Amino acid sequence: MDIKRYCISLVGSGDKETALFTVSTENNLCRLNCEYRGKVIFAKARDFFEALCIIRLTLEKENLIPFCYGASLNVFPSPMAREMGLGHSAYRMEMGRSAKKENLVPIFSQGEDIVPASVERQRAYFEAWVASLHS
Repeated sequence: MDIKRYCISLVGSGDKETALFTVSTENNLCRLNCEYRGKVIFAKARDFFEALCIIRLTLEKENLIPFCYGASLNVFPSPMAREMGLGHSAYRMEMGRSAKKENLVPIFSQGEDIVPASVERQRAYFEAWVASLHS
């Protein structure tokens, strides 16, 4: 079992807080643990992006958003990235433009172009982006 850990800043607390995300696979499922404020949240899902979304929904109850590409408004994985790459990478999207290989970013990485967003806002942006490709 390959285990990776990521220390990710949390947006919304006012203080400089971080969370430790631990990524592993278990019985063909992707497992993600999030340790913050002395608590641990865990999720199992078919891919790491979905597991991150499950964790984010819990963090949102405390007005917290991980500052990583997987929680950025304009980032979302393709079906192939989810299936073949277990959702470790996702595409940065730009309205009206198809995503390209150079738009792939690791979901647990941080960068200056991240726009922290709720799960709901991120999914709505993705749907608007898909619609923009057909107009």
